[in-house]
Amino acid sequence: MMRKAKRYMAAITIAAVLFLVWRAMGYPGYNYGNVPMPTDLHPSVREKADELVALAAKKGIRIQLIEGFRTAEEQDRLYAQGRTEIGQVVTYARGGESYHNYGLAVDFALTKEDGSLIWDMGHDMNGNARPDWEEVATLAKGLGFEWGGDWEQFKDYPHLQMSFGLSISDLKRGKRPPGQAVAGENETNG
Repeated sequence: MMRKAKRYMAAITIAAVLFLVWRAMGYPGYNYGNVPMPTDLHPSVREKADELVALAAKKGIRIQLIEGFRTAEEQDRLYAQGRTEIGQVVTYARGGESYHNYGLAVDFALTKEDGSLIWDMGHDMNGNARPDWEEVATLAKGLGFEWGGDWEQFKDYPHLQMSFGLSISDLKRGKRPPGQAVAGENETNG
């Protein structure tokens, strides 16, 4: 009888440990249902991106948001660039593999007074001897964004994202941050 109880407890312990490991990994293999894709930037991402533009302006740095929500089809077209289409490689993410596809990312650029874009990473329009890209990235991180310029492999300096603690795998399985509009939802203006 004792041996049977010990085996039962060992099985329960192993099952509990496996469950905790599965949970720590974000429940791989679990599908959250047939959740529609988002249709626009998450409201918090939009609000913080607009706040970033204003904060940068206060420091004498003009920036423009040049990209936000992107459909999976648009992402696939960008992915093809430099591979099967003419141009340089600009992304390593296929459709559904970018935070842009879930409305959780924006790209920005510095701008001249005439509105033309500045891609020079050392540019210092406010004259404080610090590259403006780094200043904007610091402001963005203070607002809760992750900066693509911090990535180890592919440095994506214009890219800012808010993951809300969700991985691309979570998003692909249908998990969404709270407060996000998705395809098929009825929106009312009140």
